[in-house]
Parts: sequence; C-alpha cells; structure tokens
Amino acid sequence: MQVATASRAIAAEEVLYQFDESPLLERQKRQESNARSYPRRIPLALKRARGIYVEDVEGRTFIDCLAGAGTLALGHNHPVVIDAIRQVLSDELPLHTLDLTTPVKDQFVQDLFAVLPEALAREAKIQFCGPTGTDAVEAALKLVRTATGRSGILSFQGGYHGMSLGALNLMGNHGPKKPLGAVLGNGVQFLPYPYDYRCPFGLGGEQGVQVNLNYLENLLNDPEGGVLLPAAVIVEVVQGEGGVIPADIAWLQGLRRITDQAGVALIVDEIQSGFARTGKMFAFEHAGIIPDVVVLSKAIGGSLPLAVVVYREWLDTWAPGAHAGTFRGNQMAMAAGSAVLRYLREHDIAGHALAMGERLSNHLRTLQRDYPQMGDIRGRGLMLGVELVDPRGAADKLGHPPVFTALASRVQAECLKRGLILELGGRHGSVVRFLPPLIISAEQVDEVANRFSRAFAAAVDALA
Repeated sequence: MQVATASRAIAAEEVLYQFDESPLLERQKRQESNARSYPRRIPLALKRARGIYVEDVEGRTFIDCLAGAGTLALGHNHPVVIDAIRQVLSDELPLHTLDLTTPVKDQFVQDLFAVLPEALAREAKIQFCGPTGTDAVEAALKLVRTATGRSGILSFQGGYHGMSLGALNLMGNHGPKKPLGAVLGNGVQFLPYPYDYRCPFGLGGEQGVQVNLNYLENLLNDPEGGVLLPAAVIVEVVQGEGGVIPADIAWLQGLRRITDQAGVALIVDEIQSGFARTGKMFAFEHAGIIPDVVVLSKAIGGSLPLAVVVYREWLDTWAPGAHAGTFRGNQMAMAAGSAVLRYLREHDIAGHALAMGERLSNHLRTLQRDYPQMGDIRGRGLMLGVELVDPRGAADKLGHPPVFTALASRVQAECLKRGLILELGGRHGSVVRFLPPLIISAEQVDEVANRFSRAFAAAVDALA
C-alpha cells in the first residue's frame, strides 16, 4: 500500500492540468493528415525538453514515459548526444554521404559491433537503410528471400514491424490493413505468439509454450502441412505495440533450435527493445540465442533517424544496389549513435534499466493488490505494460477477465492531467505502456508510480 497510501494523502493538493486546444494544436488538426495519431490522445504542443521531462508551450512540465516510442534511450538532449552533434558541425563534416564511408561511419560500425554478442560480431555484416525501422524490415525481407531463394515469411499474431506495405504484411493488427485489402498478405503465414496471459491454446505456462513449439515444428516439417518452407521467421522478443508481451525464454530457445534445424533464417526485430531497454543490450540475449538477422533503429541514432540490418555472413548474397536509400548516410545520427552506444556500455545502463524496471514493477504490483482491474503486469527492464481488465466481465478459459479498453483510455487521460505521458497498446488498446528514458533515477521512478497511482484511482472512480 506504500504507493497508494502516499498518493491519497497528497491527492487533495495536486494540481490537475486542463487541456484547451491551443492555436498550434488547432492548426495541426486543420492542416495535418487524418493519419496523425499521437496528438489525438496526447494533445500537447511541446516547446523544450531535457532528460525525462518535456515542457509544452503553456509552460506545463510532464514526465515523458513514451520517449519517442523508445527512441530516446538517454532522454531528451543528453549532453553526450548534444556534444557529438556539435562536434560534427564544428568540424564541417559531410552531412550527407549516401553509402560512402567516413571516419564517423567507420567508428559507428566499430561501436555497434562492440556491443553485439561476440558470436554474431565476428561474422556480422551491416546494411545501412533508409532512416526508419520499417525500411530496415523491408531490407531484411529482401535479404532472406535473396539468400534462400524462398519467398514465404512466418510472422506472429500481435507483431508490429512498421507501416510500409511489406512490413504491414507482417503486422498482426487488422486496423491499418483492412483498407488495403488484397494488396496485403502475400507469402506471409501467421503463428500464435506465446502470450501467456491470453494463451492462444487456452493452456498457459510451460504447457502452452511446449504446445506452441510443437505446432511450429510440425508446420516446418510436415510435407502435407500446406505451408511451403519459408525464407524466414520474424519475431519481436518483447512485443511492443502488441501489448508489451515478453516471449518465454525456453520458447525463444526452441524457436532458434527449430528454425536452425529447418534451414530457416531467424529475424529478430529489436527496433524498440534493443540497446539496453530490457536489461540486456539486446532482448534476445536473455535467451542466449544468436539470430541470423537483427533489425535495429530507434535508439541506435541517439534520437536522430537511423536504421540498419545486421546479419550473419551466409546471407550476404544480394547484388550491389539490392537495397538503397538516399538518407542512409546520416553522419550526424551516426555520431550521436556512437556517443550513446559508448555511454550505454561505460555506465552499465542495461543493469540500471533492469533495476529501475524492477523498482517500477514492484510499485505496480503493490497497487495491483487494491485494484483487480490491473490484470497483468509484464515486460522486461524498462519496457513494461499493464493489461487492464474488467473484473465484472466473463472470464476466459484461463480465468482472466476481458480487456477494459475504456479504463485504459481514461487512465491515460488522467495521467496526462497529472503531468505523466504514457501510451497504450495491446489488443483493443487495453495495455498501459511504460517506456521511460533509461537514465531515469530511482526517485523519478517513485514519482512516476505516485502519479500513476493517483491517476489510476481517479480513472477507476470515474468508471465505477
């Protein structure tokens, strides 16, 4: 009751922000595409930022637990990032080089390879892509299809790999795919993800994991199974947009064994989970596996746009120019990325993220004792989610109540009133997600928990 009791004691003194549409937000609404998303749920016009805090044009300060959807590993305007950018400018370095090499690019590659597991680094190849994660996913698809001569891809329910057409083929969420109809679905087979709280086999635990692996192994080896041997399996070790669902460690190890035996490339999407966020430099390291392909973006550029594919040498069979992109030579992003990679290693940010994630999880579990609406608390490191449920609804086969979308939306709004920026995800938008900068302190974690506790209590009361 530590968090809940403390929050109730000061609840009468808290200042709640009110949100009237500012001229900037009004113009954004009028002039920007209907596809805009975040401003609909987080109606802020931001002016400045530092560390874990952002300030809007009205002078209100917020704790940012979205952090560019995980991009800002060191938070906003970290000194090592700013110094790296200033150095590029003061040295009059070329800012745009296509895929020509430079000392900055070479240093970035060495810094990146230095944080890879040694078994991968010693045979690694790297492809610089356009500056978004979805372009790196597209490159990975082309890579494995070229190398294997096969076209099929296995993806997972709940997966998110970007919004370009090829990446959408791999997405579990129906929403962005429905308007495109027959354009999508070519060569992609979806598999059940080991979502323990909502096990697709109605089993859960070790039994659910084993059945899942048996299903996959049979699919790849049954000559009458109807699915041709694919070029690759693509997976998020921790599903992000799908609801912060960490894959079971034994399942990941089984997935690597099965794909390796079948001669199928394993692509791991570390775009959101990579670079210390889960308590390891890469989330797949929790399972001790070596993927064939790793897709990287977000935090890799030190807050600036950058995306790469790192892969094992046996896949490097494509022809010159097989994948390109005008802005794949972003020197400023490489300099900032190198600075962040070195900082992560030198300051054991992975260990810090693990400790702060456990601290935040403990606060959330304490709050859960009073609120059955907090159905499942999960994640790894500082990639955490809370699945909200309606205890008044009919339970599923595992005894878990149905999702509570309305409560999740209300919790997000109440958090914003109290100066805390959070995002939602998961099935029906029922999961509250925590993705703070990795440099968050213990005291700041406690403050996040206090604000969340007060917001949660207000949201539950409003929907009672």
